[in-house]
Amino acid sequence: MLRLTVSPEEYLMINDNIKIVFLGGSKNNMRIMVDAPKEVSVVRSAAMENRIPSPEERAKLPRFHAVSGKQGKR
Repeated sequence: MLRLTVSPEEYLMINDNIKIVFLGGSKNNMRIMVDAPKEVSVVRSAAMENRIPSPEERAKLPRFHAVSGKQGKR
């Protein structure tokens, strides 16, 4: 997994056809824009979780949380 610090208006390119633009936000929310071909499925985690009715199956989905502090920096 890659962890980055970005500024508003910076973007990531994935291959030659997917662009993720960071638009800014607040402490608890980040606005992004995803520019991807129609063939690429882009789904929010909440929407994915809502599609799975079983709590046991939902618990198997990967979870990622923000980590406070400067862990990993040397």
